[in-house]
Amino acid sequence: MNQKESNLPMIGGIIAALGAGVCCVGPLLLLLLGVSGSWIGNLTAFEPYRPLFIAFVVLLFGYSGWKIYRPVEECEPGTACAIPKKQQQRKVIFWLSAIVATILVTSNYWILLFA
Repeated sequence: MNQKESNLPMIGGIIAALGAGVCCVGPLLLLLLGVSGSWIGNLTAFEPYRPLFIAFVVLLFGYSGWKIYRPVEECEPGTACAIPKKQQQRKVIFWLSAIVATILVTSNYWILLFA
């Protein structure tokens, strides 16, 4: 598996997390930028799909974690997972993107503290 294919689950997880958080983070970001109006309340169109986005986030990050934390013996020689330095970089990127995804997915619970 090449480098681009191995990053797809993490990239997909971030995109799904953005979809899950767009209903709450979007209006807050617009308000912080000074954009206001009654139409901002209509940005909750994705709310019914939120559970699907969250399930997608969990599945993709679970798959990514499994790929990143699998034993080195299962890696083909010369691939990114067989090189310790690359494996460490991928773990750091995985956890940073997992934190961002968690913030976006849970945004509708903590966003009320800033409203």
